[in-house]
Amino acid sequence: MWNEQDLKQMEAKGITTAQIDRQLERFALGFPWLRIQAVATVGNGIVRLTPNDESGCIRSWQQFGGTIEKFVPASGAASRMFKNLYAFVQSGRSVPSTDFEREFFAHIQQFAFYYTLNKTCVKLHGLNVVKLMEAERHVDVVRALLDADGMNYGALPKGLLQFHKAVAGTVHTPVDEHLEEGAQYAADAHRQVNLHFTVSPEHRSHFEDLLAQRVPLLEKVWGVTYHVTMSEQKPSTDTIAVTAQGAPYRQPDGSLLFRPAGHGALIENLNEREADVVFIKNIDNVVPLALRHVTTRYKKVLAGYLVQIQAHVAHFLTQLEGDCSHDQLLKMLEFVEQYLLTFSPTTAQMDDQQLADYLRSKLNRPIRVCGMVKNEGEPGGGPYLVYNSDGSYSLQILEAAQINPDDAQAVELMRSGTHFNPVDLVCYIKDYKGQKFDLRHFVDPDTGLISVKSKDGVDIKALELPGLWNGSMSDWITIFIEVPIETFNPVKTVNDLLRPQHQS
Repeated sequence: MWNEQDLKQMEAKGITTAQIDRQLERFALGFPWLRIQAVATVGNGIVRLTPNDESGCIRSWQQFGGTIEKFVPASGAASRMFKNLYAFVQSGRSVPSTDFEREFFAHIQQFAFYYTLNKTCVKLHGLNVVKLMEAERHVDVVRALLDADGMNYGALPKGLLQFHKAVAGTVHTPVDEHLEEGAQYAADAHRQVNLHFTVSPEHRSHFEDLLAQRVPLLEKVWGVTYHVTMSEQKPSTDTIAVTAQGAPYRQPDGSLLFRPAGHGALIENLNEREADVVFIKNIDNVVPLALRHVTTRYKKVLAGYLVQIQAHVAHFLTQLEGDCSHDQLLKMLEFVEQYLLTFSPTTAQMDDQQLADYLRSKLNRPIRVCGMVKNEGEPGGGPYLVYNSDGSYSLQILEAAQINPDDAQAVELMRSGTHFNPVDLVCYIKDYKGQKFDLRHFVDPDTGLISVKSKDGVDIKALELPGLWNGSMSDWITIFIEVPIETFNPVKTVNDLLRPQHQS
């Protein structure tokens, strides 16, 4: 099946023919639907902490002496933010007519990037934004924002865009906000702040330039020392594309087409991090400093709960190294069921040795504590109790695409979810002896997505690996904590920057 050119192409990416064979098989067979045991709700999978509990968690976090890092996926392009503006440019209309377009232009001076946009318009057209709009040259304003000879926002990643107005007429990008957040909740006892951004190769130098400008200033403002690193999604995680009939798609030059396999591929990047505790948060879920106190508080709450749970897990695993009494094993089982929400129908039939082995397998895993917000209609995944391959069931984050649309009961369970996943995770990625887990061993390969794309006018099928907080972490210890909706402020469209949460 493979010619010499194919083999060289695979070798250059670090992909084996065995991997490709498995991917082709996946295209042929698809992914199995996941079975939901129940929706996770407050009292059944989601923990609602009291104010006293929250204060205790914050104290636990303040006393933590291990290593800490913030991990921010930042490679995604911002082009989807401007989908409506691209449609306007292509519409042939000269003035805004949709609600989205009218809102954008009516409030254009409120955007943090307005000052730069104004200068760009003057440079390109000799007129500022207001004069161009008065002349019904709205399209020229949009092109100044999006095109390569202007601000190039249509091609840049979100992390580099001017999101918020800051002090003394300055503006902040999401990178700035994540740097500040790191100083507020992820600094260690020596005021060292470790941040890691995953970036695309073509934008790495732009991130480096921005960091070179901002880090020295923010170190002085916050009294910290930053250690910022970056990595790129590995070519070895790319997946082959196929035709509608399932054959490898070949480009006009005869080469195979490989595509990035989605954010689940970042488990490889996360696996290389050295910290004990890692915060994970999307690049666009940031707010200005004046509105950040709620976010900061609940990051500390989640992290404190994490280290409390990890201490219990480490204690039990240490006990399991010796001879445990039946009562000790039952106490551990109670912890696994009540606090880790992991259940197996077979534990009642196990003898003590079998129960000890079962407990060891369920406790000796990476841990993630995930903030969950009340569902207010946002698209995306949510918290559920899901069956595992060994017959047990435990907490998972699921996307709608993982559920059989023909299973009425599963669809109803999905629709009845009360909470939403805002991607607000704090993870413990070392074992009870302080050794790093190999996170690749805790991925469920039976999760993933097959999507239809267009290439050169032809429909092709693309394969996405298990999502980072879906299947790539499905075999982790998972805990859900309810957090306020104020901690979730994503920017999916440019007009989201006009929301009060992004104006200060």
